Amino acid sequence: MKIALAQINPTVGDFTGNLEKIVAASRRAAAQGARLAVFSELAICGYPPADFLEKPSFLIRCRAAVDELAAATADLPTAVLAGVALPADPASGKPAVNAAVLLDRGRLLLEQHKRLLPFYDVFDEQRYFAPSRTQQIVELDGVRLAITICEDAWNDKNFWSRRLYAVDPVEELMRQHPALHINLSSSPFWHGKRAIRRQMLAAIARRDGVPVLMSNQVGGDDSLIFDGSSLALNARGELIAQAASFAEDLVVLDPFSADSPAIVPEEEDETAAAYQALVLGTRDYVRKCGFKKALVGLSGGIDSALVAAIAKDALGAENVIAVGMPSPYSSPGSIDDSRHLAANLGIRFEQIPISGLFAEYTAALQPLFAGMKPDTTEENLQSRIRGALLMALSNKFSALVLSTGNKSEMAVGYCTLYGDMVGALAVVGDLVKTRVYAVCRWLNRDGELIPRAILEKPPSAELRPDQKDTDSLPPYEVLDPILEAYVERYETPERIAREHSFSLELVQQVVRLVERSEYKRQQAAPVLKVTSKSFGMGRRFPIAVKVEV
Repeated sequence: MKIALAQINPTVGDFTGNLEKIVAASRRAAAQGARLAVFSELAICGYPPADFLEKPSFLIRCRAAVDELAAATADLPTAVLAGVALPADPASGKPAVNAAVLLDRGRLLLEQHKRLLPFYDVFDEQRYFAPSRTQQIVELDGVRLAITICEDAWNDKNFWSRRLYAVDPVEELMRQHPALHINLSSSPFWHGKRAIRRQMLAAIARRDGVPVLMSNQVGGDDSLIFDGSSLALNARGELIAQAASFAEDLVVLDPFSADSPAIVPEEEDETAAAYQALVLGTRDYVRKCGFKKALVGLSGGIDSALVAAIAKDALGAENVIAVGMPSPYSSPGSIDDSRHLAANLGIRFEQIPISGLFAEYTAALQPLFAGMKPDTTEENLQSRIRGALLMALSNKFSALVLSTGNKSEMAVGYCTLYGDMVGALAVVGDLVKTRVYAVCRWLNRDGELIPRAILEKPPSAELRPDQKDTDSLPPYEVLDPILEAYVERYETPERIAREHSFSLELVQQVVRLVERSEYKRQQAAPVLKVTSKSFGMGRRFPIAVKVEV
């Protein structure tokens, strides 16, 4: 039996567009002789739909979309397996079920509901969905298929040292002796996730002695990025086919044939994967929000340089406007570096000096500030002038502002509300500073795209004379390991100090900065998630707290 892994990029709520993608991919699969086309979890309505699931009209549209898909593919010799949200039994107390529907020649052969509903990190499924209480095998041309939905396959007691659920849906389905296990996923990307997915599904295939196929969503949805990387494993857990990462794809294979050719794209390293993820996330965020263009404030520093490069690859050079806004403290080198970068990228570069505006603001405030020394107030004022200018350009040119702050800065509050934090999307907000440098060095692997001067000069906000980031913060080579341990792994200050040979006082100082900056982060633009724990929807802490360190 030939089966197509149909990897598409759906948009939440775009039923017409999503159905067009599903039908088109199904027809391509049929042309290649596939008997079954497998799509991702909630492909029909888009994932994650969040509180749309609480709107009855949304769920009614989901049900109608299933009927439309059945009619649109009734003439095909290829069955369609796709995910969709459907109304739940009112007695369940939940509005919806997370379902997989199998359609063949216009008929509904199976409606399988998801059983394990994740409620951690970025996942809120127990809030909306009623869990399945039963599972059943379905036959297609006499082949017994076990259908699972994403998390249903993530509870193998032989793979995980700590399980989150008391039951294993795959183990229970295997008692019904299927010939093939098919998993519909919307599994977001983060550092190392593709390898974990592959290893976990390979362990299941070996345990059960049954081939495993996974069709995963691709594309960006707000903060989440889905890498695709759909795959097929034989009964020995060996990879026999894999779809592209970070792009739509269609892979047709016969999981039962020893002659099935391996379709395995060249493996990317994790730095390359992070860059491709950010490009995809930026492109989809801008376009799915109805825009074509983006604005980037260029400071001459490494963070804005990387954001500009990502924007260019995501949207095309013709759709990126870079703006330099030198202040009295901007070095000539930073201005030149910004121009050099824009020329390398082929993007439009404009310059708006802010020295005059800063002088007028300072003069207006002088009566109230009389007798007080300049401090971070005046520094932040420059940043807020730049933010106001960027937002004015955004309004005028219908271009989204991409904020340029990194994870290290957001963690410790080394950023200015309504200043450098303005924007619609925090593109590199999940990369600590040392990873920003690593990605930029990867970009320069074949030539100097990011000017060497930007890579080599000490980081500085340039908001006062001779300012350096290290005036306020530990070196990033010290700061970043502390932040990764505390923010991403929730390690204690004592453990961090012990494991990294840092002073406990230093670690506690950093932790205090993290905790007292929560109010800033909760007003920040959405952050594109590329690590296991990013700021935003997957990390929720109160603002008004007293934390003992």
